[in-house]
Formats: sequence, structure tokens, C-alpha cells
Amino acid sequence: MTQPPTAQRQLRLNAFLMNTGHHEVSWRLPESDPYASVDLGHYRELARIAERGTFDSLFLADGPVLFSSVGQRPSGALEPITLLTALATATEHIGLIATASTSYNSPYNLARRFASLDHLSGGRAGWNIVTTAGAEAARNFGLDEEPAHASRYERAAEFLDVALKLWDSWEDDLVVADKASGVWGDETKIHPPHHRGTHFRVEGALNVPRSPQGYPLLVQAGSSQDGKRFAARYAEAVFTAQQTLADAQAFYSDLKSRARAAGRDGDHLKILPGIVPVIGSTEAEARRHEEVLENHIVYEHGLHRLEHLLHLGPGTLDLDAPLPAELLPESAIEGAKSRYTLVVELARRENLTVRELIGRLGGGRGHLTFAGTPEQVADAIETWFTEGAADGFNIMPAVLPSGLELFVDHVVPILRARGLLRTEYGPRRTLRERYGLPRPANQYVTGAPAGAGSVPAPALTVS
Repeated sequence: MTQPPTAQRQLRLNAFLMNTGHHEVSWRLPESDPYASVDLGHYRELARIAERGTFDSLFLADGPVLFSSVGQRPSGALEPITLLTALATATEHIGLIATASTSYNSPYNLARRFASLDHLSGGRAGWNIVTTAGAEAARNFGLDEEPAHASRYERAAEFLDVALKLWDSWEDDLVVADKASGVWGDETKIHPPHHRGTHFRVEGALNVPRSPQGYPLLVQAGSSQDGKRFAARYAEAVFTAQQTLADAQAFYSDLKSRARAAGRDGDHLKILPGIVPVIGSTEAEARRHEEVLENHIVYEHGLHRLEHLLHLGPGTLDLDAPLPAELLPESAIEGAKSRYTLVVELARRENLTVRELIGRLGGGRGHLTFAGTPEQVADAIETWFTEGAADGFNIMPAVLPSGLELFVDHVVPILRARGLLRTEYGPRRTLRERYGLPRPANQYVTGAPAGAGSVPAPALTVS
């Protein structure tokens, strides 16, 4: 599925920021600050670097659980909407995407927080919608085990439907502000959702006016069958982990087709695979940078994490042997289904030992890691972009801030010279505008069901 000429398309670039970098040992390098994860100045610097590179957006992952052992890497994380609100005052153009779970939040409070961020940033908010896998998170909210995979997506669909009703509960022109008559707002233009559903009961209208974008940019990152069904109905950008061009092309084609089948414009769903660029002035120098990182890996940490991902007991894996021949099928996994399959297929396809697999996962946890010169990194990005595998990329520097600086200073100029990336932001100001997406119409004004771009969509069925 070759794309139209690049003159008609430009890359969407998102900076995925993770404390000292995506490589698990990045904090051990002399340049790194082990306390960066709670340092606002660190994140301000990263946001400004990404904005200098005319990135469309930056993104913060999150979850209501302590994800990794505190002995392994910096594990503290600031709440992302709070942090992005602070970064909104330090930037002018770049979009601000926060991860928030539909499993462990309520629609009213979360809709209010995202509407507030959209107002305060001038229309730059985005929501990465996650369903949160793992029993550890469930136990932080009074549950013994995580809800089933299908149940989490059913809840997510209702959660988002309620959020859309809440964001639409104020018409855009509700505020009259007529000082002479003493009328501030038009009461006929407020629309309480009166929602009664399987998971939620939400009565009243939001207490925040409709925001500059109408809705935040809706982002999704699941690549399981349930995740793809959800994305086809709702998502406007999808973050995905793909290891090969062929796999990325298949995912791209499948998801675009699903969106069109749901009555949507396929171009209104942007697909951004993750890439971990390790950049050197020569290919040999890039490999040396990669070797420095690999030499700092503590394999016992990786072994424990891999056994957990694969649902194996402690001590099951041998570092210098391949994965066991018998592993659970994806259908038996209730957690991160797509990541489980990606890791197993990577190990099988390349005949990796457990030690080699841990090394491959250390930089991007299953996302594509690419070591090379700026030209080689740009070539890889251009190939995936023009050959029907991506609308852009989730840039995941192995080390921060240096990896992001190298990308902005050396790869971005090449992409600009090739006409693949803007040279300046221009007049478009909202995140939706930057992604080439329409502002959604208000469902209570148009009479249309809520959904991405206000396109009617079939009910989400999960099987």
C-alpha cells in the first residue's frame, strides 16, 4: 500500500518522554540525572527541544502502579496531566498527550481534567486511552485480580462515550456574557448526559465549558484484536510497536480498513510506530553507543521482567538458552496481549537466546531500535512513511536529553530537506489542526452520535 507523493503528506512526529531515556540503563550514564523523573526543569528542557524540532506533540506514559523494581531504574513518575499543565506554560506550539486509564478513573473527573488542560494550553491536549493490564494495578483499587481483557475494553468504550457526552454538554456558543441584561449563559444550550449504563451512571453536565478542540486528540496504543476494534471506532492517533516493515504495513492496512468499515475517513486515524534511534556520526560510532548501553544491563532485572511478561515462574528461563518451546497462546493472556506476542515472535524469528532478547528489549521494550547515522535513521523513517507502514513516528530516545537533541539537530534537518517535515509551525494552533483532523461537531447540536470526528459508528462488540 504505497502512499501518495510526500508533497501531499508530512510526517507526524511525537516525542515519547521517559525520565532519563527509554533504555533501562540510561540513568547509569555519567550524563544522566537519576532524579530527573521528578524535576520539572528536566521536562521543560525536553519539551523545548522537541518544539525546536517542530514535533507535533509530546507524550507521557503512565499507570496507577509502581511499574518496575526501584532497584532497577528510576521508577517515580509525576502525574502526567499535572506535569503537562506546567509544560503548557513553557511551550507555545507542541501538543501535550497524557496517558490515563479507563479502568481506574471516573469519566466525569477525567473529562474535566482534560478539558481544563485543553483550555489552559490553547487547544493542545491529547488523551492516550489505556485499559491498564496487570493484577498489581487492580489490587491498588480494591480488586483481587485484573478484569478480563474483553471486559476492560467494554468498560473503555462506555467510558469514552460518557466523556464525549460530557465534552459536548456545553454548546460552543452557550456563553452570552450580556452585562446589560444580566444573562451570562443560555440555559437551553446546556445538555446533561443523564447516562445510565452497564459501568457508569453520570447525571449532570460538565462544569467546564467546551474546550478549544471540542475533544482532546484521542490516542490509543493497543494492538490486540480488542484494541484494534476500539481504535477503529474512536482513535485519531495510534501508537504501536512493530519490529519489521512487513508487520508495520500489515498493521497499517488492517487498521485503516477497520476505520473505513466503521464509516470513518481512514486519513483521520494516524498510525505512529515507535522507534528508538541510537545515533552516531558513523555507523560504527552508533554501534559503540549501543554497546555501551548493553554493557550496563543487569540481566537479572531483565530476566525477572521477562518471566513476568511471559507468565512463567521465577527461575524458568536460562539466560543462554532460547525461550521454552511451549508457551501460552495469546488467547490465554489477559494482560498486554499484543506485546506478549511481539516479544515471543521476535525471539522465535531471530532465534535469540534469553540474554540476547533481554538486550533487544532493554532499549524499547519491544519497539524498533535502530542504530545508525542521521542519514540512515532518516532513510528508515522515510521508507516506512512512504511504503504504507506509518503516518509518522513515536520518537523514543534511548537517553535523554542527549538522544532527543541529536535527533532534532541532525535527523530533523534531513527530513526537512526531503520535504517530509515542516520547517516551522505556521498558523495552525491546535493539536487536532497539526494532525490534520477536524474539530468535532457537538452531538447535541448535530443530532449525530458522538465519536471520532462526530462520525456515526457501530456499537463496539468484543469477542
